[in-house]
Amino acid sequence: MRPLPHFREFSRDELEFVSSFKRGELAVDAGSTILVEGAHSAHLFTVLAGWGFRYKMLEDGRRQILNYIMPGDLVGLQGTIAGEMQHSVEALSPVSLCVFERDRLMTLYNKHASLAFDITWIAAREERILDEHLLSIGRRTALERAAYLIAFLFERGRKLNIFNGRKFIPITQQHIADTLGLSIVHTNKTLKKLSERGLIRWQERGCEVLNGEELMAISGWEGLGEGKRPFI
Repeated sequence: MRPLPHFREFSRDELEFVSSFKRGELAVDAGSTILVEGAHSAHLFTVLAGWGFRYKMLEDGRRQILNYIMPGDLVGLQGTIAGEMQHSVEALSPVSLCVFERDRLMTLYNKHASLAFDITWIAAREERILDEHLLSIGRRTALERAAYLIAFLFERGRKLNIFNGRKFIPITQQHIADTLGLSIVHTNKTLKKLSERGLIRWQERGCEVLNGEELMAISGWEGLGEGKRPFI
């Protein structure tokens, strides 16, 4: 990922430390659980490839998807601060993860201020994204919510150059319903409206984006608004 213009460059010292911090890589199949709410994980992960999502469950089985993970995202930081995970993480597609030992995180803070700032940046960015998601659920109409979510995922994927010519997001209508707080029936009707306008094409296990700019216009969302971003 380092050559992508979306990410900032590492210094030689930073790269050497991150290389020593790394403990290996992990391949996860689509549908597999990466982290479980309430668990005490010994590891942090950076997503190298693939799509996933963070979520919480109610006792009766209802699920709220909080956010989606993509290459460059840090997974498991919350468990480092709180002692246990406050949400679960599942893979949407085959996911490749870089594995770090959580216990060595303090060494990063003590010896590499620039990398410590990067982690703070990543956490602040996550908060900003959740603010936008909350605004969407609380104030946008169903059509605006769906347009925003798809535009958000599309813009993130576009900046990461992961579409390979086909602008396909590997989510089901149930994932969208669980993100937007809508019933599956209402979600289906809403997505059909976007499809009839020629903005998306729904397929068996995903959504192909045909007009990202119009989706942004419908939702009133101006985009990610970030330049080069860090990753660990």
